[in-house]
Amino acid sequence: MRELICFAVRTKDRVGMALDILKILCEYGINLKAMEVAPGYAWLKIENNKGLSFDFLKEQLLQQKDVIEIQKIKMMPQEKKEKEIKAVLDATVEGIIAIDKNGIITAFNPAAEKILKIKAEEAIGRPVAEILAPDIPMLRTLKTGESYDNVEIVLNGEKTKSHYITSGRPILDQDGNPVGAVASLQDIESVMELVYSFTQPAMITFDEILGESEKIKKVKEIAKIAAKGNSTVLIRGESGTGKELFARSIHMASPRRNKPFVAVNCAAIPDTLLESELFGYEEGAFTGAKKGGKQGLFKYADKGTLFLDEIGELSSYLQVKLLRVLQEGKIRLVGGNEEIPVDVRIIAATNRNLEKLMKEGQFREDLYYRLNVIPIFIPPLRERKEDIPLLTKHLIKKLSKKVGKKIFDISPEAMKKLMEYDWPGNVRELSNVIERAINLCDEEVIGVEHLVLKEEEFDESLAIRQADGEKPCKRLKEVVEEAEKKAIIEALSKSKSIREAARFLGVTHATILNKMKSYGIKKEAHWLDEMVN
Repeated sequence: MRELICFAVRTKDRVGMALDILKILCEYGINLKAMEVAPGYAWLKIENNKGLSFDFLKEQLLQQKDVIEIQKIKMMPQEKKEKEIKAVLDATVEGIIAIDKNGIITAFNPAAEKILKIKAEEAIGRPVAEILAPDIPMLRTLKTGESYDNVEIVLNGEKTKSHYITSGRPILDQDGNPVGAVASLQDIESVMELVYSFTQPAMITFDEILGESEKIKKVKEIAKIAAKGNSTVLIRGESGTGKELFARSIHMASPRRNKPFVAVNCAAIPDTLLESELFGYEEGAFTGAKKGGKQGLFKYADKGTLFLDEIGELSSYLQVKLLRVLQEGKIRLVGGNEEIPVDVRIIAATNRNLEKLMKEGQFREDLYYRLNVIPIFIPPLRERKEDIPLLTKHLIKKLSKKVGKKIFDISPEAMKKLMEYDWPGNVRELSNVIERAINLCDEEVIGVEHLVLKEEEFDESLAIRQADGEKPCKRLKEVVEEAEKKAIIEALSKSKSIREAARFLGVTHATILNKMKSYGIKKEAHWLDEMVN
């Protein structure tokens, strides 16, 4: 094997310098393998096929006019750059694909191999249209020279099946014409994990579902068993019983705990919007569709749990689509043709009588049996009244901090009143009653007079306090309005603009304007100062 030698020549910067060096190489019959030049420098790789020593060649070159210094190097500058680029491509977690002006793949890093499940040696040197698809965005970039960002791609061909997000940039010549393109790829699962790591809400565990009654203990035991599996769960119970708390607890006790938990209220979103939110949509699927399309909640919840609250409100059309997901484990984007596999555990909840809805033809029987694999019935608060003292003390401690008052207990008479009430709104209603009582209470212990269980009791409470010579309580609405008005005036006095005040208060500019109009707050700074002082 013949010896290859790389060396750098430092020279004065003049016309013909490179030619003078080449003449010496030619004179001694030395084979030049590569040469790079820059002002004042030349880098050469030669093949020493004549048996000449490098010192001899160096001496001959130094005798040449304007040659200043000669030094051996380990590799050519371009080789060094190529190795550095390869190291970067190998180290990055994003897939990288580069193509030339003819659409031929010139770079294909290990991350791209993993995402696309194709070996680099099978891809490099072949048309990208053949390896991936003829309509991928980077081929449009090669034609138009336009960049693109975060486009979702689903490849479902015979050889390649993958789902990823891609961004691309053109490679331009000195005239600004595209002569190639580079695309980065991120596996959709990795993207979803990253998003979830930033948006994950505080989760609830079974320990945070309070209750010592036999009924609630039994329900928690069933839910804990359900959490260990992967079957669909249907949670039944009246409004306010804590169905979502159970759903979150099941998720947190399941093998999916480190994946997304996504909650959707089927009654709160119109059907047309709910479909696109659940399944996602392709670009241009409908008027107003986001450019590039949108990821649906089913895909966002992939490997995790999707909680469908108020499932009884789902339209017949969406019931069919949901049934297909449960049967096939695949979704289809609105306006799309590809079926995308998803691994999502469904937990559904309802306060409606699904059996009655089935008889009336409003709920599909096949969907009902698909959802009702593990039924969980949460008892209403009136059926577990022995839990009311525990729940009440917990709520007083929690809500006192929220309201900013030091309330520590509740009187026996007040507790008796809570125990005798039927609680049609269940635990949610109990929470509202305790928060209202804390707002009305000026002492450390909540009394009977602070408990307003029905609207008509509010006026009775006022009459009793006035008869006892106490200053009458303000209505809760009045208290809230006064607090809002004061907060807005203070924020405006400390801000340069209404928009800045809105940011301080954590609301929108429109909200502040509406509140100012409602409370008669003017914009003049001097008037604001007078109001605050």
